[in-house]
Amino acid sequence: QVQLVESGGGSVQAGDSLRLSCAASGRVSSRLDMGWFRQTPDYEREFVASVPWSGGVTYYGDFVTGRFTISRDNAKNTMYLQMNSLKPEDTGVYYCAAGSVSSWHGDYDYWGQGTHVTVSS
Repeated sequence: QVQLVESGGGSVQAGDSLRLSCAASGRVSSRLDMGWFRQTPDYEREFVASVPWSGGVTYYGDFVTGRFTISRDNAKNTMYLQMNSLKPEDTGVYYCAAGSVSSWHGDYDYWGQGTHVTVSS
């Protein structure tokens, strides 16, 4: 089993930045690909970004438009999501997931509990 714990959410103003972290524990030796999803009023589980265990090619949802950057530090078993130029529509619960780089949430095996992000105009 793999446990995922997100942190770094909060309440910010439009245009501000946040960095989310996802710490993995348990069977982290399995070299899992990882990703971020979010739940918003419009989407039950929307793909945000993903990164393979190797840290190579990264993938982003269409709405990101260069504002977010996903990265990982395997030595710390931690994945990050740097979010810049935040918009009110970015408000939601952000989830860390492991097991794939797919944009489909059903392809992931492990999920964190989520961290809340609120962006005010």
